[in-house]
Amino acid sequence: MRPDGRRSDELRAVSIRRRFISHAEGSVLIEMGKTRVICTVSVEDRVPPFLKDTGSGWITAEYAMLPRSTLTRSQREVGRPRGRTYEIQRLIGRSLRAVVDLAKLGERTLWVDCDVIQADGGTRTAAITGAYVALKDAVDFLRRKGLIEDDPVREALAAVSVGIIDGEIRLDLCYEEDSVAEADANFVMTESGGIVEIQVSAEKEPFSWKSFETMKELAWKGIKELLEHQKKVLMENGSGNHSFNP
Repeated sequence: MRPDGRRSDELRAVSIRRRFISHAEGSVLIEMGKTRVICTVSVEDRVPPFLKDTGSGWITAEYAMLPRSTLTRSQREVGRPRGRTYEIQRLIGRSLRAVVDLAKLGERTLWVDCDVIQADGGTRTAAITGAYVALKDAVDFLRRKGLIEDDPVREALAAVSVGIIDGEIRLDLCYEEDSVAEADANFVMTESGGIVEIQVSAEKEPFSWKSFETMKELAWKGIKELLEHQKKVLMENGSGNHSFNP
C-alpha cells in the first residue's frame, strides 16, 4: 500500500489552473498531489548574444523553491543557484526547446519561471508539465498580438517520475516514496512518444533492463494522462488550437 493509498500505476490528483498570475503572458498553478508549482512565461524582445541577428528566438528557465515549501525551512538561494537548482532549470529549458521551432519565435526570449510553493516530490516533472501549458498561452498571446504568424510549438510535452520501492515499480512518487526509493527516474516525453530526457539512477543496487522497460512503459502511461489534462485545460476558455494525438 502506498502512503496515499494509490495503485502502483496511478498518478496523484492533478490540477492545472491557467492565468494564475495576471501580469504574465502565460502562467499556471499546477498541483500534483501536495506538490504545487507556479509556472510563468514572460516575453522579452531580445535574445542572448550568440543568437543576435540570426532571426531565432530562445527559451530559458529559472527554478526555485520557497524557503518553507519543504518540511523544514531551507535557506533562500541568493546569487548563483546551487547545483541541483541549476541542473533542474537547465532541464526545464532543454525540455521546452525540444518541442518549439525557435526560428518561428523571431528574435525574442521566453523566460520560464518555475517557483515551488509546496514540495512533496516530483517538483521538476510538475514544473515541466505546467510550464508547457504556460508556454502555450504565451505563444497564443504573441499570435493574437500579431507578433508571430505561425504556432512555433510542434507538439505537447509532459514529465513524470517513476521509482522502485520495496521491489515494486510505482508511478509519480511522493516525497515519502522518493526518499526511500531503490531506484528513481524522471521521464520527459512528447505526445508522439519521443523521449526528450530520462534521468535515472539506482540508489542501492543495480536494477535490470526488464525493470527499466517496465518503468518506461509506466512513465508513458502517466505522461499520456498528463497530456490529456493539458489538452483539457487548454481547450477551456478559448485557447489551444494545437494538434493533440497521444
